[in-house]
Amino acid sequence: MADEEETELSEKQKKEIAKWFLLNSPPGEIQFVAKDVKAVLNDDVLYEEAASEAFPLYNKSHLISLEMPDRIGDVIVTSFGQLNETEFIDPRTAQVAVVDHIKQVCTEVRPALDEELPSAYVEEFRCALDAEILKYVDEAYPKGICSVYCGNGKDVEGPGSDFELVVVISAARHSPQNFCNGSWRSIWSIEFKDELQMLELSGKLQVGAHYFEEGNVQLDAKHECKDTTIFQSSEDSAIAIGNIIRQHETEYLSSLEESYSNLPDTTFKDLRRKLPVTRTLFPWQNTLQFSLTRDITKELGIGK
Repeated sequence: MADEEETELSEKQKKEIAKWFLLNSPPGEIQFVAKDVKAVLNDDVLYEEAASEAFPLYNKSHLISLEMPDRIGDVIVTSFGQLNETEFIDPRTAQVAVVDHIKQVCTEVRPALDEELPSAYVEEFRCALDAEILKYVDEAYPKGICSVYCGNGKDVEGPGSDFELVVVISAARHSPQNFCNGSWRSIWSIEFKDELQMLELSGKLQVGAHYFEEGNVQLDAKHECKDTTIFQSSEDSAIAIGNIIRQHETEYLSSLEESYSNLPDTTFKDLRRKLPVTRTLFPWQNTLQFSLTRDITKELGIGK
């Protein structure tokens, strides 16, 4: 029977496949993947469509940080600081960065407008927490970037109403010349419950790594956790939140290190058969008793 003719992919299908490869690029490698995807597509218009949709999603999901002009600081590309498709606010410097998603650079900055910033009451809590988290990140992550955003209730003027702050931590180590890239991403939502005088914390941690020297090994680990503490002054609340975040992230990192250090004795060991098909251990101390040539000769009756 004649081979069936292969069905040509539509442009929409090609674009979706290209987007899939771009969105699933390992940490710090989307530019390398994009170069190959562009070559395979061999269609600049189709590639631009796929890239224009994939890069913003990738940048926000990987919490990439970009240096702002004149070295005034770094801005994290995250939905919590997004004002429109290309503008992202940096609460610490009260600057708005204009981002080129595909080139992954900050092209210009402008001062944030008053309506884009939280009220003085919320800013007091945000600023205190930002200082505490910045101190923690400087100690824990050699190349870490952090920022604290107001998630909800940025117009709250004083006690009596609830509001939410969001801590974003992003740390990356890109070393493609050594065939290794990795990233740490954590997002902490803190709800300030005024009536209950409680703070409710919800954290999402994600670790990604890619090692590709003579192979292709990837890690994508995720973890979620919750905690609570009492509603205090801005400084005391910041210290309490910082200690909780430090505790949970340290415990998770320790659990990862422990689980992977035990891989040879646990997971990898369970992947292979404990005994050969003969159900007896191989006598490594006396291998001379085995001879493939002798066994074949005996089995086939050669030489008789």
